[in-house]
Amino acid sequence: MVTAATPERTRSSRLLRTPGVYVPQADTFLLADALAREPLRPGADVLDVGTGSGVLALAAARRGARVTAVDTSWRAVLTTRANAALAGQRVEVLHGDLLAPAAGRRFDLIVGNPPYVPAPRTRPPRRGPAVAWDAGPDGRAVLDRICDGAAELLRPRGVLLLVHSALCGVAPTLERLRRTGLDPVVTYREQVPFGPVLRSRAAWLRRQGLIAPGEDKEELVIVRADRI
Repeated sequence: MVTAATPERTRSSRLLRTPGVYVPQADTFLLADALAREPLRPGADVLDVGTGSGVLALAAARRGARVTAVDTSWRAVLTTRANAALAGQRVEVLHGDLLAPAAGRRFDLIVGNPPYVPAPRTRPPRRGPAVAWDAGPDGRAVLDRICDGAAELLRPRGVLLLVHSALCGVAPTLERLRRTGLDPVVTYREQVPFGPVLRSRAAWLRRQGLIAPGEDKEELVIVRADRI
């Protein structure tokens, strides 16, 4: 569990938070830590997919990157724009579906914290707070789309950084990324206690064989994929 007062954790407490927009949590801060360790030249082009309140976009902007942030939620778009203005950082924030708003462009770094929680409903919701976490019965409805499309938006030697739960499978992520020509590796793993969403559907997760009886923690992973 992430407990240290990292810079992004501290800054996030000062962010504008809007009802219905994903509140930064352990996965956000794990990805922020991975971003902080990533070499990033001034003026590098960074894409933040599913920006939420803009924590990762702002972290990259503070390092001198040219940042584009995307979210399917207008509330998230407006929240990130407001947080960028309050922080005095320049971030281009676009409304749209995952990678689509950035089609035809190339980036040095793409970061993503997509919805990845397995859910009973067949399709991910189109509206409401659960858009930020529900991702179909196997948790991969959104994650697979990022894995399949990221390579064509990366420059040579560009990097994709993803965070997700091991509940939706790590091997499928690595395999899908390899198929697109990327070289992926798991760089970090972290056990975190179940949050309210996983606690509320623990019985369903057990019936699906995704967790064991009495299990109350999930493993989060950071996947780093290079475009060779």
